[in-house]
Amino acid sequence: MQQNIRSVADPILETPRLLLRPTRAEDFEPWAVMMADEEVTRHIGGAQSRPIAWRGFVAVAGAWMIQGFSMFSVIEKSTGLWVGRVGPWVPEGWPGNEVGWAILRSHWGRGYAVEAATAAIDWAFDTLGWKDVLHTINPQNLASKAVARRLGGHMSGLAPLPEPMAQPMAEFWRQTRDEWRSHPRS
Repeated sequence: MQQNIRSVADPILETPRLLLRPTRAEDFEPWAVMMADEEVTRHIGGAQSRPIAWRGFVAVAGAWMIQGFSMFSVIEKSTGLWVGRVGPWVPEGWPGNEVGWAILRSHWGRGYAVEAATAAIDWAFDTLGWKDVLHTINPQNLASKAVARRLGGHMSGLAPLPEPMAQPMAEFWRQTRDEWRSHPRS
């Protein structure tokens, strides 16, 4: 999958159907809708009120300022709509360099998580210099496990996530940069 990285300081990744860019203030409304959806959030800590969703939103935006990377906002090119968040995420105490995903339920089943995560993983390896990536997945989240498998990840363990995650245990799906480079792209 070809991507276009426009700048390291303000990265915009482009895939055939999506743009991935840092979080902007106008992304909060669809973010809040996604985080209030019980089905979308069932495996990532549960539905959130707007004030709690706001805290997560500004944490992602702030990570861009502090760490120089964070989850990207995923924009559907054909409509200009915000459809989710995907990308690198390493909060304090996290078990590794994660590339994670969450997509609005109205956009499930289109392959957006795989398409966006592929661009984000390439960026993490090429730009951030990561040696491996992790996907933390609730053991009951079959859809995310399928995404991790399509990305070439393999389950490497089960352990609790740090506070304040409400999810007591997570499967760790990993791949090294070499494994990623040798994984066939569909």
